[in-house]
Amino acid sequence: MKALVAVKRVIDYNVKVRVKADNSGVDLSNTKMSINPFDEIAVEEAVRLKEAGVIDEIIVASIGPKESQEQIRAALALGADRGILVLTDDKPYPLQIAKILKNIAESESTDIILLGKQAIDDDNNQTGQMLAALMGIGQGTFASEVKVEGDKVNVTREIDGGLQTVSLALPAVITTDLRLNEPRYAKLPNIMKAKKKQLDEKTPADFGVDMASKQEIIKVVPPAERKAGITVGSVDELVDKLRNEAKVI
Repeated sequence: MKALVAVKRVIDYNVKVRVKADNSGVDLSNTKMSINPFDEIAVEEAVRLKEAGVIDEIIVASIGPKESQEQIRAALALGADRGILVLTDDKPYPLQIAKILKNIAESESTDIILLGKQAIDDDNNQTGQMLAALMGIGQGTFASEVKVEGDKVNVTREIDGGLQTVSLALPAVITTDLRLNEPRYAKLPNIMKAKKKQLDEKTPADFGVDMASKQEIIKVVPPAERKAGITVGSVDELVDKLRNEAKVI
């Protein structure tokens, strides 16, 4: 059984994002980049399934610039077997990513496709759903527990009302949520071994995907700064301010 895990290169979640002076985008100069945290959870889950004897091979794929190989190597150090980097300097959008992943999944005959529920940069939460629709297979989104039983996978997913468990026939797409697991740290020997693992480079043209986008970013601005709170002396004063100043009641 094979697993395909998609990882995205994003600004490290510990770094404060800076907007360019001309508001054309985010300043990436001298900025630490990492695997999208939700994708890292997907890698960890694939490795755990391999350790349990469910999965035989883990393939990691990323779509982006040459530097994205750093994130693939990081995933290989965590336990993945080989990587595929689809090189593009264009900004990939969810539908384009889904089309490329569909081609990779079908050419590799993967049984489980794991990816984060969303990326922390764009927050689109679309790729997994689009991929499942394009492939015509089941999807388990916002997974907090994954159990493979024969040719089916049971996915416990987080919903507004609590938890819901869905049974999916394989192959299936699973998008991971925060409470699914806690990713491990890569050990130095594994980091060294990852440098020798197979990493193939492709282009979107190899999969017949046009990277031209119909979307245009007009302006990027930082969020407005929140005003400091105040201390009120009584419930009556609080109600008065909520009614007359905030106008929420």
